[in-house]
Amino acid sequence: MQDIWNDLQAKAEAVSARPIISLFDDNAQRFSQFSAAHDGLLVDFSKTNIDADTLSSLQALAVAARVAEQRDAMFSGEAINVTEGRSVLHTALRPDPDRPVMVEGEDVTVEVRNSLARMEDFANGLRDGSIAAADGEAFTDVVNIGIGGSDLGPAMASLALSPFIGPIKPHFVSNIDGAHIADTLADLDPSRTLVIIASKTFTTIETLTNADTAVAWLKEELGEAFGQHLAAVSSAEEKTSAYGIANDRVFGFEDWVGGRYSMWGPVGLSLMIAIGPDNFADFLSGAQSIDKNFLEAAPEANLPLLFALVGLWHNNFCGYETRAVLPYDQRLALLPAYLQQLDMESNGKHTTKDGKAVASMTGPIVWGEPGTNGQHAFYQLLHQGTRIVPAEFLIAAESHEPGLKHQHDILKANCLAQSEALMVGTQKENPQPSPERRFDGNRPSVTIAYQQLTPFVLGQLVALYEHRVFVEGAVWGINSFDHFGVELGKK
Repeated sequence: MQDIWNDLQAKAEAVSARPIISLFDDNAQRFSQFSAAHDGLLVDFSKTNIDADTLSSLQALAVAARVAEQRDAMFSGEAINVTEGRSVLHTALRPDPDRPVMVEGEDVTVEVRNSLARMEDFANGLRDGSIAAADGEAFTDVVNIGIGGSDLGPAMASLALSPFIGPIKPHFVSNIDGAHIADTLADLDPSRTLVIIASKTFTTIETLTNADTAVAWLKEELGEAFGQHLAAVSSAEEKTSAYGIANDRVFGFEDWVGGRYSMWGPVGLSLMIAIGPDNFADFLSGAQSIDKNFLEAAPEANLPLLFALVGLWHNNFCGYETRAVLPYDQRLALLPAYLQQLDMESNGKHTTKDGKAVASMTGPIVWGEPGTNGQHAFYQLLHQGTRIVPAEFLIAAESHEPGLKHQHDILKANCLAQSEALMVGTQKENPQPSPERRFDGNRPSVTIAYQQLTPFVLGQLVALYEHRVFVEGAVWGINSFDHFGVELGKK
């Protein structure tokens, strides 16, 4: 593996000054050869300085790191979270009916399906009014109180899928700053509001402090009937029961699901209530689609593998320490924040699985903002700054607003123009502009494109990023599934 690593370092140094645009000049088929698609999701990495020889070496690196074997161990339920002795089975929360997952002799997907069925019954009952508020009327709002993985996923997905939201509107509270819950509850009617308290252990101080405030708000209006307006996502039934939450409104999950990977199960209850069980099932199906691609596709067609290899190239061999996530979709405004946790909490590690110091850089800094807002802010640094920041553009061919097609056409034009401008700069202009107006170009980007942002597509996108994180961690030899760095500040 070290020989391959050294070879890639030499390659990166050799091509550092090579114009990316020259790769297109030399190969009319570059786009088709350096992109891959699956079930309507396209990952285009042609605007990077990766050539066929480099891609071959990157794929050899993945083989040497036994990525495929580690992937199979994860999907099959082996305890790959070695520091905590746990399986890593967020993929089992979107169960494939043709692929049982055995842990200690039991197929865990059976209980997953049972849990999803309970969630569906609860969500349908709330949406059709058969599960009513204390006064017998239907709920109109649901407030999810959680933090980290119990908040970022469903909050991001609810905004992303806002065209699919039905009769119950979701709201999210995470920060212990009282302003967050005060502003959220200010415009809500407690008699029409369900509060979901999401805390696996039911001990998280931010969540329980906000929950106390919400319960006091409910009690002021509803008195002792407040319990009809509560539900919980927790595995601590004795604590939830003491809190006044009926056991049939408590949805638990196993310790083989980390918080940042938990949106697919009970943590996604608020999302299921908002978009409905059928759309939530499509969301799971989108993730299953990428799971299947990751498990079965050849390296040249394996989207998560290719996406990760590009990330490794930029981070470890080109020395680019950050990556910008730039969704050209306002409804994906929370995706960069969601991916900050997914990537940086997973791969911000300094020791390998066997406790040794890592020999290379691990997780990059992840940040971003929707386009086109960012163009009028930090894109200055992307184009002319002294740091090179690989960009990840996300764009849909169609919007959900057919009457505003002209605006979406402008949005798409901006997205594609930015990736081209980052690559080309002004190097082909004649005469050359003055120094302050010169753009050197040669700045890499990946474009992820899809037809329309639907529940299925969002499931694909999230699973794509999950598996990219996994592959990068596997190559570095780290445990991507613990998070002891979160604990010290709490302590």
